[in-house]
Amino acid sequence: MATPSIKRSEVNRIMREADKFIRSFGYIMPPFAYWTPKEFRDRKGEAKAIINANLGWDITDYGLGDFEKMGLFLFTVRNGDANDLPKGRGMLYAEKAMISRKDQYSPMHRHNIKAEDIINRGGGTLVIELFGDTNGLCDKSKGVTVMTDGIQRTLPPGGKLQLKPGESVTLMPNEHWHAFWGEGGDVFIGEVSTVNDDNTDNVFDDPRIARFGGIDEDEEPWHLLVSDYPTWLK
Repeated sequence: MATPSIKRSEVNRIMREADKFIRSFGYIMPPFAYWTPKEFRDRKGEAKAIINANLGWDITDYGLGDFEKMGLFLFTVRNGDANDLPKGRGMLYAEKAMISRKDQYSPMHRHNIKAEDIINRGGGTLVIELFGDTNGLCDKSKGVTVMTDGIQRTLPPGGKLQLKPGESVTLMPNEHWHAFWGEGGDVFIGEVSTVNDDNTDNVFDDPRIARFGGIDEDEEPWHLLVSDYPTWLK
């Protein structure tokens, strides 16, 4: 059976819509966001830091082939080197711009290393469903305590935190299992976190879920995804 994949034409459409949506809030992405695939190839020597840190466009359907129902748009703006974490100095942080569409589900997961602030930058309400952790597994009987803009809040198992524009929550690794979606409209999300590796740091409650899905190449890419770098920039 073929692995579900997202069409490149859909990826290109999502990119264009996302860029327009993000710009509507006065947020402008960095110059390399707008490089063509050819320009990226021509400049890959000077862009080693971008490539190595997986900065750039990231569109996932979690390997299930239905982006509108379960998916997420991300753009990694900055990301440090995880090798610096044991040293306690260096670029130990990361930043992402994300869009969670209305009723679009990002599935239940936790992180191994990454602590993160999830910030509603504008749009609808961001709803985050939360469970606690027991021995690395999502514990559906366990609630959580989180910090929301400096205020401590305790939620029951499966409690749904509603973040209005301007509000945020801090989620800790190996402690806060979370899923989220937009309510009442699409949501522009900011993420400020510990340096992270999306290839290894995400643990999903559903074992069918993959952080990166496949691409059906039905047209040329408008811009490269971070998941394109290993093949397009060899």
